[in-house]
Amino acid sequence: MKPYESWLIKAYHDLISAKKLAQDQEPVLDTAIYHTQQCAEKALKGYLSYKQQPPQKSHNLRLLVELCQAIDETFAEILHDAEELSPFATAYRYPDMIMEPEAQEVAVATKQAEKIFNFVRQKVPLPDEVVAKITESKSSERLPA
Repeated sequence: MKPYESWLIKAYHDLISAKKLAQDQEPVLDTAIYHTQQCAEKALKGYLSYKQQPPQKSHNLRLLVELCQAIDETFAEILHDAEELSPFATAYRYPDMIMEPEAQEVAVATKQAEKIFNFVRQKVPLPDEVVAKITESKSSERLPA
């Protein structure tokens, strides 16, 4: 398996984790929103890997989008969504005044992460065997084509 394929599989797993954690009978919203940021980060790193760019050790989604945008200007379309998700790498992860996001905030973040993931997926073709590995997972959700 190529590194960019692994990045996209991990991004997808973060996306379905965020959805499941938010929709559970006992939602875990702080962890769900973290996974939305992780989905976007890993998808962007997957694109950079696909374009044979060195991996960036950064959680800053704006920086990652800008690196992608240097290769493909259309990444400007997802910059706002990336900027909105970026703080969730650390927000709600540790005890603070606000311990957990609102369900609506998680729903919006999940849509933004899914938008970024799908945007990248359209730029990076995955072979059938990688798609099959994802659909063979225990998840009832499927990777969009």
